[in-house]
Amino acid sequence: MTLGPMKRVPFVAADVSKEEKSDEAGTLRVRPLFVDTRQKDWTTGEIHEITERTFAVQRVMHVNDTLPDEHGMRWVWQPGPWMLVDRVTGRVSALHLPDFDAGVSDVVWYRDFAAYCGVHTAAKGGGLSVVVWQIGSRRPAVDRVVGRWPQVERVRPVCAPAKWQREPMRVTFSPKGGDTLSLDVVGSSTVLVEDGDDEDGN
Repeated sequence: MTLGPMKRVPFVAADVSKEEKSDEAGTLRVRPLFVDTRQKDWTTGEIHEITERTFAVQRVMHVNDTLPDEHGMRWVWQPGPWMLVDRVTGRVSALHLPDFDAGVSDVVWYRDFAAYCGVHTAAKGGGLSVVVWQIGSRRPAVDRVVGRWPQVERVRPVCAPAKWQREPMRVTFSPKGGDTLSLDVVGSSTVLVEDGDDEDGN
């Protein structure tokens, strides 16, 4: 299980208007993920070590952006969901972070907890939410709506990166245009079930 060299690729956020693209255009740093010398996927950003054998990393996708009436192929790079990688077995599992939108904010990890701003959808309308999710949990440890969505004036990123504190375990969110919010996270890290481990951890 290895990560290849980093390279820069063209990237423009999907919601940037045509008039603003000349100013907003940028690049995305991507690198390949190899399993037994075979490329498994593309990733972006730094990895987060969870245990000595597992880490989390964000996937990046090469998406077909061709319209039905266009000829030829047009491919664009887009940040995608997060993955859990096992170095020993080579297993790559998708992490389904509730309400996560790669275009809204970055994920900040601490142990096996992910903190980020997300987009909460509901039948009566959505909202910008702050979320803390733990690997292996079915429900977020924290999920609170803190603003309207979509916003009239979109500013990226919508939230500054969350800040973690160890004791007591606490995370602070700073939504743009909103109040800073600090929340205690009650609980302990999930015991990850890693392939090949028995009940004694051998």
